[in-house]
Amino acid sequence: MTSLDPPLVEGNQSRPGMAVDPSSSPSPENSPSHVYPAENPHPRYKDAELRQPRDSHNHNDIELGNVPLLPAELEYEERESSEWDFSVDRHRFTHDPPLSCTATGFIAWLRGPTPPHVYHIHPWFPRWQAAPSQLVDRWAPSRIRKIALLAAALLFWIVVFFSTLKSFTASQAVPGYGQPARLSCHHRLWNNATDCGLNGDLCRPFDEQSFAFRCPSGCAAAMILEPYNLGAEEVNYRPLVIGGKPFKTDGRNSGIYRGDSSICASALHAGLIDDEKGGCAILHRKGERDRFQSFAQNGIESIEFLSHFPMSFLLTREASSSKSGEAKLVECSDIRWSLFAFTLVFTALLSMTITSTPVFYSVIFFIVWFQVAMASDPPTSGYSNLVSMGLGRFLPGAFVGFTLYYFCIRQTFRDFEAHLDKTVLWLGGCWVGALNTDTFDRIPISRLTPHDLQQQPGAIPALLIIVGFLISVTFLQAYGFRREGRFFSQLRVYGVLVLGMLILVAVPHMNLRIHHYILSLLLLPGTTLQTRPSLLFQGLLIGLFINGIARWGFDSILQTPASLLDGGRLGTTPPKIDAPVITGHSNMSIKFPTLPPEVDGLSVLVNDVERYRELKPKSGNSSLVDFEWQRRFQETEYFRFGYLHLHALGGIWFEDFSKASTWHEDGTFTNPESE
Repeated sequence: MTSLDPPLVEGNQSRPGMAVDPSSSPSPENSPSHVYPAENPHPRYKDAELRQPRDSHNHNDIELGNVPLLPAELEYEERESSEWDFSVDRHRFTHDPPLSCTATGFIAWLRGPTPPHVYHIHPWFPRWQAAPSQLVDRWAPSRIRKIALLAAALLFWIVVFFSTLKSFTASQAVPGYGQPARLSCHHRLWNNATDCGLNGDLCRPFDEQSFAFRCPSGCAAAMILEPYNLGAEEVNYRPLVIGGKPFKTDGRNSGIYRGDSSICASALHAGLIDDEKGGCAILHRKGERDRFQSFAQNGIESIEFLSHFPMSFLLTREASSSKSGEAKLVECSDIRWSLFAFTLVFTALLSMTITSTPVFYSVIFFIVWFQVAMASDPPTSGYSNLVSMGLGRFLPGAFVGFTLYYFCIRQTFRDFEAHLDKTVLWLGGCWVGALNTDTFDRIPISRLTPHDLQQQPGAIPALLIIVGFLISVTFLQAYGFRREGRFFSQLRVYGVLVLGMLILVAVPHMNLRIHHYILSLLLLPGTTLQTRPSLLFQGLLIGLFINGIARWGFDSILQTPASLLDGGRLGTTPPKIDAPVITGHSNMSIKFPTLPPEVDGLSVLVNDVERYRELKPKSGNSSLVDFEWQRRFQETEYFRFGYLHLHALGGIWFEDFSKASTWHEDGTFTNPESE
């Protein structure tokens, strides 16, 4: 057979930077076409070149002897069937069943064309994209030199990254206060009434103590995600900043905040730190205060509370040295964006110069992991604890990462030469997923529960957009797998995954929790196409996996209902309280009814502080001691009542507290439960 296309000489195709020996060209007598005259050595179809099996010597994979450090790519015949025999007539290469409404025709259409169309990304400006790797080949032509160059580059990044992080941590000492405490955006001195115990004793001291602290960037978006009792109100989905009306606006001192306010959000409200860079300040505990007035500034409107609370604090940027006595402004910022810029440029250079898929993936996985664990999204721990935690989670995370490479990554990067696409789409998507705290966490969806979706502002529109996007991506990827003839194999994979999810849902007394690292594991098999959208999706999911494990660890896919509450309501019925006996305007007495047999005691909150906790007496009488309360100020006070239980192994847990009953300034008492 003759062909109009130029013959493809097997075994003598030149790669960039490689010379071709003319003498090595086969003679007509020894050519494959002479031995097999019926074989057609041309490209199978217009948009896909013949891709032959590649051994590690042809593309300079790092090896240990003759064995690659990571699994070599599958032989091409493993991916293709005998239908690729070149003796087959050319009309078979264009056969694609039409879409039919009948069951048989639709199934035939889902099987895809015959033979399958295997996607392959052809690089734009291939000479320019190959230039960085050719430059490396020129500087380090041997495998040993390439290994040494890569090791030196990694050592350079490790030294610069960790030394900068260490020196930055050590250089943040505040005169008179030492190293500032590292806080998260949600850190509070007073978590809630039950955690702080009776009269708040577990959250002491209330006053006469100061310390320096450092806040990360991005705290303007930090908000509470469960209803929080505040006087007669319940606040949710907003920064927990109570009071803080300034005496004067000078950017150096704040007003007085209630003790359970979020510290970093309060510092941002006072203008002492910057949302983009974070910052440092000093907190002074001020003891019991009243009349925490609302004030809106710096993009945050604080919450008003006009009664008393046992703990308050004031924030300032002024620190006085013990030697000079001169006040100096505390200056510090969040270094994570500077380190991220350095790491981003470094990984982009590696992506453009490393042509081996296993080496590229291993290096990027390592660097992105420690960027997330140590700088971009670290827990609020010291430097040594961060190193210990990052290394402790890295080994199991790397094992899962290797599994992802074996089953997903290497299929996408088979015979890949578009290094610019790899850098922009795959690596860029990986960084977007790895910085989940600053990207996807901004989406106004805390949890996929009906209650949260109805209560959180913007949650339903955001969910509709996300679902629409996922449906579009699903159809796009499904069409690609159909073209490659892998639709039903992928359908079997996801059938097994869905069956596993259904089995987990059926486990009694447990709730299925799809963390974002689990979501990435579920979706990654659907990205094993060599298309530009698949590069973006796969990099994004790898970044989400790294963020989930490096920051939070391997959290369980099945969790108890109690562990999912996170301070939320249990849905229990609070006690019904009879009208109190009020003497004058300052004294009140409440007699409690007989407690249910399954309840062990009762607790009373006054202005969100536990002031009464009484257990059932050991005798048969289940009545409790009366609650006596004397008001110290002629101001409104708020009362909540809740049952408590004893754990079998020790400790106490509380049911839901009632809505707030109000004792007004004029002496009247209103109970919403009795209305």
